[in-house]
This record gives sequence, structure tokens and C-alpha cells, in this order.
Amino acid sequence: MTAAASSAYDERLPRTLGPWSAAFILIGITIGSGIFRVPAQVAASLGSPGAFLLVWVLGGLITLTGALAIAELAAMYSRSGGILAYIEEAWGPVPAFVYGWAELTVIRASSVGAISTIFAEYLGHFVPLSDSEVRYVAAATIIVIATLNWLGVSYASALMNVTTILKYGALAGLAFFAFGAGEGNFANLTADPVAVNTASAILTALIAVTWTYDGWSNLAQIGGEVKDPGRNLPRGLILGSASIVVIYLFINAAYLYLMPLTEMAGAPLVAAEAANRIPLIGAAGASIISAVVMLSCFGATNGSMMTGPRVFFGMADRGLFFPVLARVSPRFKTPSVAIWVAAGLAVTYVLQNSFAALASRYILGVWPFYVLAVLGVYVLRKRLPDAHRPYRTWGYPVTPAIFLIASVAMVANAVITDPANTLITFAIIGAGIPVYYLWRAWQKR
Repeated sequence: MTAAASSAYDERLPRTLGPWSAAFILIGITIGSGIFRVPAQVAASLGSPGAFLLVWVLGGLITLTGALAIAELAAMYSRSGGILAYIEEAWGPVPAFVYGWAELTVIRASSVGAISTIFAEYLGHFVPLSDSEVRYVAAATIIVIATLNWLGVSYASALMNVTTILKYGALAGLAFFAFGAGEGNFANLTADPVAVNTASAILTALIAVTWTYDGWSNLAQIGGEVKDPGRNLPRGLILGSASIVVIYLFINAAYLYLMPLTEMAGAPLVAAEAANRIPLIGAAGASIISAVVMLSCFGATNGSMMTGPRVFFGMADRGLFFPVLARVSPRFKTPSVAIWVAAGLAVTYVLQNSFAALASRYILGVWPFYVLAVLGVYVLRKRLPDAHRPYRTWGYPVTPAIFLIASVAMVANAVITDPANTLITFAIIGAGIPVYYLWRAWQKR
């Protein structure tokens, strides 16, 4: 299908999001809970300041090269579903269905469930909550956010803009205070020549780092509702991704400045520990960081609920799943059924209290689809050389190749170092293939 022909899709969803809202959606989804916890995990696994900083730089490079490639496809096929649409255009309906299946059964529900639960856990810093009450608060949070998204994308976008500005500003402020008023040492940033890390150790740490960066592609999922998508989608993807890379490198350098790597490794709530080492913040550090994490997780949950249901909507809109999922609310102009299906699945994961294991086990589940989408840039350049491309990938063909090599290396390393969990992940996702053919047989009946 050509880009011109594909423009007929998604006209039922109004295009109301401008360039800044697009960038804020990407930033707001990406900055969740990971940047407040993952640095300690990476510090413990590597043991070298040089390697620690290297994996954050590599994660940023992967994010930027992926965004540069996806931006070309987003400008060509500005439709709801994002990665789903690009995979269908390049590879056909079966891989597209399998991606939607993975989002439906694993990726979206576990992601929304995990982030909302972290929000509830940090609420416990101010209001004591039992384990069951944490689950109920997380479920209630999902329902509130789903309701807001059902009432209109403009409301959800306004909330996203506010929370994104506040949490980005809070991270930047923490980093500035760390270097300006913190009791740190620049020697902590010096690489330790004694510590030696294997390529496998760096790739394993990189998986955790890319989890904190993950979200850079989610803007594309709501591409059917972005104004002037040929310009605003590439701008939003590139500007948003670059902003994430800058703040992540800045805040991790600040963490390292305030505490040696060995101390960072023993501080799972690394952001709170960093705040405690800034005299101007001092004893209030834990409360301030708890509030920032709550704000961050609330915004990320909202962003995930904005974008995820568009994948289910896109599947149904293309005849790849039950048509009811493509229903648009006549009053609010939102994909109402898809939103409530996503919310229902997330609430189920939360109340079962099994989402944490699922979120960690299936974190690599989306990366094979990123690989297919970025490979689609090469495929579509060859198949449709004369198609209208409002944006062309900067640095093509090198930048997509960098992303592909890094992604394949991470997935291959995961298969080698953690074969059981990785292969279980791929087996569940691969189950989408027979489900697709059963679905087609049911359609024919």
C-alpha cells in the first residue's frame, strides 16, 4: 500500500495534537520510575564508573538512531498503531498481528500495571498502605486515567503536558543542585582501570538502561491524532528522544558525582539518597523524591494509556481483530472500547499481583518488533522508492544499521545469559501466529 493510499486510515480520530504536545507525550511516557531505580542496578552489575557512563551513552545512541529511523515511517504512515502500521506495510499482516497480540496480552497491561503500582507504593510514604491497599490504589489510578482518556485526548494531553514539564524540571533541578550545592566529588566520575567488564556484562546492563529509555517509539502509536504529521511526528520523535538522552546523562552524572559507584550500588532508591546528600534539601529529600516519583509514574501511566489503546484500535481498524475495538465514541471522539479493554487488562494484572514478574520477564518482548520496524525503512525504500517521504532518516543507511546491530546484540545476549525467561517470552509472543490463523478461520465462518 502506498503512503497516499494509507492516508485514508484513522480519519475518524480528530487530529488535535500539536508539535509540543507530541514531544511532551514521548518525554512523559519515557520518564517513569526507571531513572529513579535502574542506575543503582547498573552500578551494581558493572562496578566501573567508565562502564556505568558508557552504557547510558550507548542507550542514548540506540534511542536516537531508533527515533531517526522510525520518524521516516511515522511521517509516511501517520496512523494510529505506530509500529503496528509500519510492520504491516513492510512485512504484511501476520507480523503486525503478532505485534498487536504481544501488546494486548503482555506488554501494555504489564507496563501500565507496574508503573501504576509504583505510584501507589510511593504514596505509601505519605499514607501508610498495606500490600492489598497498594493494589487497590493502583487499580483505582488506572481507572481514573482511563476515564480521563475516554473523555477526550485533549484532556489527557493537557495533563501530560503539565506532568512532563514538572518532572523534567524536577530531574534537571536535582542535577543542578547536585553539582552546585551537593557534597560530591568529580573524582567519582573517573574510570577505574582495575574494574574490567565483559561485552556480555555491558549488554546485560544495557537492557536495563534501554528499559528506562523505552517509550521513545510510543508517540508513533498516536500518530493518527497529530496535526500536520509529516512535520510534527518527526520533530516530536527526534526532539523528545534528544531531550530524554540529555536529562538522563545529566542526572546519572549527578548521581555519580554525589556518591561513589560502590555506594550507588547499595542505594536502590538512588534519587532519594542523592537528594539527602544535598544540604539545601537534606532531610526533606525522601519526601521530595517520593512526590516526584509519584508525579512521574502518574504521567507515564497516563501516556501509556493514551498510546497503547491505539494499537488495539489500529488492529481492529485494519481488520486484524474484533471490529468493536475500532469503535470511536461519537461524543468524545476517542477509541472508547480499546481504552477500556486496555484498562481492564491492566487492572487485572494489578489485582493478581503478578505483573512485576511479567514486567521484568517480558521487557525484551517489544525489541524484535522494533527491529522489524526499523528494517522496514530499508524494505520500503527499495519497494517504494518514489513514495512521498516528508522526512528522510538522517544518516541513512548508517543510523538504522547502528540501531539494528545494537538491538540484535542485546536480544542475542539475553538468549545466552537468561535463556529460560527470554525463550518463554518469545514463545508466548510467537503463540500469536497460530492465533492469527484461527482468527482468519473464524472470520471466514
